[in-house]
Amino acid sequence: MESFTPELKRLLTAAQCRFVRPGKGDHEIWYSPITALHFVVDGKIKSRHTANAVLRQAGLPKYF
Repeated sequence: MESFTPELKRLLTAAQCRFVRPGKGDHEIWYSPITALHFVVDGKIKSRHTANAVLRQAGLPKYF
């Protein structure tokens, strides 16, 4: 099964969200200027529900 992470990162970058720092393991901390929140992006997201939850935290509509 493919990971949703590469496409998710492309969408986040297009929406002006930015990578802040590495987190624990294969996680990354990102920042959204839309919601003014920091949120976690896993390195290998296998679930579309998880990918959409990250988009929601970033203030973006569902995509997956």
